[in-house]
Amino acid sequence: MIVLWRITERCNYACSFCAFDRRLPGVRRDVEAESVERFGSLLGEYGKSTGEPILLSWLGGEPLLWAPIFDMSESLNLEHGINISVTTNGSTLHLPNTIPRILKSFSELTISVDGFADFHNQLRGSPGGWERLRLSTRHLAAERDAIGAKLKLRVNIVLMRDNLVEFPRLCKELASWQVDEITFNQLGGRDRPEFFPDHALRPDDVRKLREILPELRESLAEHNVKLCGSETYLQRIEASAHQRSIPVMDCSPGERFLFIDEMGRIAPCSFTNAEYGVHIDSVTQLNDILNLSPQFRAARKDLVAKACDDCSSNHMYAKFTV
Repeated sequence: MIVLWRITERCNYACSFCAFDRRLPGVRRDVEAESVERFGSLLGEYGKSTGEPILLSWLGGEPLLWAPIFDMSESLNLEHGINISVTTNGSTLHLPNTIPRILKSFSELTISVDGFADFHNQLRGSPGGWERLRLSTRHLAAERDAIGAKLKLRVNIVLMRDNLVEFPRLCKELASWQVDEITFNQLGGRDRPEFFPDHALRPDDVRKLREILPELRESLAEHNVKLCGSETYLQRIEASAHQRSIPVMDCSPGERFLFIDEMGRIAPCSFTNAEYGVHIDSVTQLNDILNLSPQFRAARKDLVAKACDDCSSNHMYAKFTV
């Protein structure tokens, strides 16, 4: 079971493509630590009961700004056997004791890098951020290797027409940071529709991406770096560029994948919280988790979420395979 949990809406970066851009107005909510602890213990019980490994992945905003994250991660990992992952902008990796605590209880860490210094720093509103990130990531990799920690180190790139030409060179640079995997997303338009039209991948951009991937994968593999993105995943990106919808009528909701937002709503994916969300306060025992999938299926019979008419949920398209 993979559980993605958006634990905070706070962020210290100003990414023009993101809904959590620090410049945007509005309330920035954090999930309550008590709720995470209670539901996390249930996930641990679920894993022990079913024999199914649990990967709990923290998202944001910037999740490493959530104050309880390290204590909570250590508790859920050590006491409940839950594997912990996080996706971060990496802005706090250089701070004292951050790397040791990551290595103590995290099994995966994904860092967002969108280009070389000039592009990355400007896009994310982080002067000097790229160089700090480069040094911190290499230091993290070195510390991991020195103590034999089992941490998968991954970089994710948001691909847009602005950075596609540098994508191969960037991947080769990231390989020198001693990362294990590189993944990529296409720029999405839901969060910041005003940014999307001038920067989204076009059909010709996707054609170029397809052309460069085979040789780039081979080159990175020589450095023991896996460049992910299955054929199905590329077809999803291609369909978006051509403005073709991919409806998904049965995603086996809640069977292998859950998304929880900062308001505590559990849903089959991040696009369907409003339609199918079940609040964690109503999930108090093991059977309640087992009953989530039937609940989602019943809700879908009554109402098909608009997002299902053009499914963009990455877990449906094998993003992390080749």
